[in-house]
Amino acid sequence: MGFASSIGKYQLGRTIGEGNFAKVKLAVNEHNGQYVAIKIIDKKMSDTFQVQREIRTMKLLHHPNIVRIHEVLGTKTKIYIVMEYASGGSLSDKMSYSKKLNECEAKKLFQQLIDAMDYCHNKGVYHRDLKPENLLLDGKGNLKVSDFGLSALRKPDNVLTTACGSPCYVAPELLSSKGYDGAAADVWSCGVILFELLAGHLPFDDNNLMNLYRKIWRAEYKCPPWFTGSQKKLISKIIQPNAVKRITIPEIIEHEWFQTDYVPACGSACDQDIHLDDVNAAFDSVEENVSKTTISKSSSFINAFQLIAMSQDLDLSGLFVEQDRKKQTTRLGSKHTINETIEKIETAATDVRLSVERMNKFMVKMHRKQILTRSSRSCYDLSAKVIEVAPTHCVVEVSKSAGDLRMYEEFCESLSSLLTEKSGVPSEIQESVEVSIDGKNKQDNACSEELSCEENKGLLWL
Repeated sequence: MGFASSIGKYQLGRTIGEGNFAKVKLAVNEHNGQYVAIKIIDKKMSDTFQVQREIRTMKLLHHPNIVRIHEVLGTKTKIYIVMEYASGGSLSDKMSYSKKLNECEAKKLFQQLIDAMDYCHNKGVYHRDLKPENLLLDGKGNLKVSDFGLSALRKPDNVLTTACGSPCYVAPELLSSKGYDGAAADVWSCGVILFELLAGHLPFDDNNLMNLYRKIWRAEYKCPPWFTGSQKKLISKIIQPNAVKRITIPEIIEHEWFQTDYVPACGSACDQDIHLDDVNAAFDSVEENVSKTTISKSSSFINAFQLIAMSQDLDLSGLFVEQDRKKQTTRLGSKHTINETIEKIETAATDVRLSVERMNKFMVKMHRKQILTRSSRSCYDLSAKVIEVAPTHCVVEVSKSAGDLRMYEEFCESLSSLLTEKSGVPSEIQESVEVSIDGKNKQDNACSEELSCEENKGLLWL
């Protein structure tokens, strides 16, 4: 994809970042010689609403630890967001070669992050995707929070429902289908980042996505031996799985460890006039480019958070808490179409001498053939529900509310074998979940195909 050598008064230089539908280029203001970063977005490929939200949110924020937007330009096909240039690169780049930071440097960056989030929350803005990739550093090593594309403004009831973020940094309350407090979710992510800065590795890390979520849900982590008592105490209060009991930002600021060598940063004391004329002009430059577009068809797989968001039935909290012992439930993965999956359920039922009745396109009820009478049709042993997450990917949830446990186990074993005939690998979700993601893009919010968070720490739930 080619770009002009200049846009307005800005001379474009090398590419310093790249995403699915955007590039970030280093540029220089020809009038004053100032370096800037220009995010170039393809109008046809981007989510216009999300881009506008990011721009408007960042224009509201005036803080030394938040990347500033200078202006927005537009052509028939592109949006150019002219931003403050952070010459130190991202915090993730720094961590890749520095591993863990010393206490002094880690504390300074954490203090600046908390200051920035305190300012955002007071403005009614929740970031919701805090991670080292979205934290930049200027030439003096000061932190700059960037990428407010997933941010949200405070609602009247102060409850958010759209779940988003990156799996290694996401708060446990976002794994359920209930509402959550955006401020508490940001605090959790800050705690994970602090742990990573001090330890050199993540508190929650697992190649298996379900195992990762279980660790997050239960807050299962282990501090390295070099952590001090004060550090452990603060981190335990931040990485608190119960959002109601989690420490707040004002309480973090008052903590003894945080207060040491703390120099508060000051944001804009008063609300400045927010001019959006350049934003409106940039997006209105060509009418047909303003409409919201969908993800490129070349992306043939969905990510794990999108999978969850497709159905309320995939509330992950059920995977981490003790299930009802009276009702056995097994979840199986299927790399077949929904019709093929239903056929395999029917075949598995026949194998163990069960009668099948289709309730609808997605639900099948099963019971023993010998009790199939008019008076007993409502007393079923098994049910199988199919949830379609992609054209050739489904989740089968098998439940037993009554009847013989042995027959239930035989059915699940038969169905599991049938569902994995092509690949020949086990597919039970409780043991392994595989989600294929295009991992070529460093700015993707998706983990790698093996879902290794050390190699690629992003995952987006939209």
